[in-house]
Amino acid sequence: MRYNEMQLTEYLAPRAIGRGVPLMGNFELTARCSLNCRMCYVRQSAADVAARGGELSAAQWLGVAQEARDKGMLYLLLTGGEPLIRPDFREIYTELRKMGLAISINTNGTLINDEYIEFFRHNPPARINMSLYGASPAAYERLCGDGEAFEKTMYALRGLKNAGVKLKLSMSLTPYNKDDLESVAKISQEEKVYLQVGTYMFPAVRKDKSHVGENDRLTEEEAALTQLKYDRIRFDDERFMLRAERMMKNETEREAEGCGDEQGERLSCRAGRCAFWITWQGKMVPCGMMIEPYTEPLKTGFADAWDELRRRTGEIRMPYECGVCSYRGVCDACPAACYAETGSFSERPEYPCKKVKELLRITAEEYRRIKEKKSNEA
Repeated sequence: MRYNEMQLTEYLAPRAIGRGVPLMGNFELTARCSLNCRMCYVRQSAADVAARGGELSAAQWLGVAQEARDKGMLYLLLTGGEPLIRPDFREIYTELRKMGLAISINTNGTLINDEYIEFFRHNPPARINMSLYGASPAAYERLCGDGEAFEKTMYALRGLKNAGVKLKLSMSLTPYNKDDLESVAKISQEEKVYLQVGTYMFPAVRKDKSHVGENDRLTEEEAALTQLKYDRIRFDDERFMLRAERMMKNETEREAEGCGDEQGERLSCRAGRCAFWITWQGKMVPCGMMIEPYTEPLKTGFADAWDELRRRTGEIRMPYECGVCSYRGVCDACPAACYAETGSFSERPEYPCKKVKELLRITAEEYRRIKEKKSNEA
């Protein structure tokens, strides 16, 4: 039997969790970036990076990668900041490929020129995840501070696609680019590249702990409305109704169960259980949106750091209210969101809570509208 990448990951992940294997790694090679997006949770200037001790060297990244591989890492994401801003990116990437890892890359595309297109043509990653923040220079100027970045990104998108590199697009929706959603979706359709849209922007506690609960983002109602808008773009009436029914059914089932222990749910995603994230400063955290718990693999060795991170991740508990909430299955709330929104893993985050309630309300309204339309047409 042959498996595609997603099927293989779904097969391996629960087995890795059961055996304590760090199957999936994320290396945040830098906090520097060629753009300055308003909602970014990590970007630092070169001066700020230097003032905070600088980035890990190529040798340090390759050393920890070898240790992680020996412990079982198979999948590796290279991210930032903008990872390609590092002059030694190709050296790091090339040596990582020699380790037999399935490597993906997060990039904004602005630094991918003809030379890089040819490099990736002959040294293809498993996938390049490219951010597309808008469909015009104006949107890029508003959100990223660089109107010329749009054409650079489109050039990279088309060049990599023509070179046969596997691509995925992502769009983070904010007050500055929300009106470009339909146009970006059209680009995705025309270029035949999958688009993933994010409507929840984490508070930027990675940059500054004082930013708990704060980001330059959509209101809860705007985020829900924009999510609905995207669902209507990508789903026809039949598929939308099926999705809406599943959402409402999930709500009912959760309410009927009334489950959850008094201490709250344990972390249930892959973070800290079969996946890890190493920041540009060398701290290992369960996921890139978290600042704790953390361990230091360059000081203790990867194996000990991973075992300690797993143990400490297992101690995290979600708020009890979230565990018994009827909206739990369709909510953005997770331990990382709880901490970013409230400064604590055990406090209920208001923003995702309000957002999901509004999303379910307007989804139900749209469901009834479509059903009534179909009834009138019959």
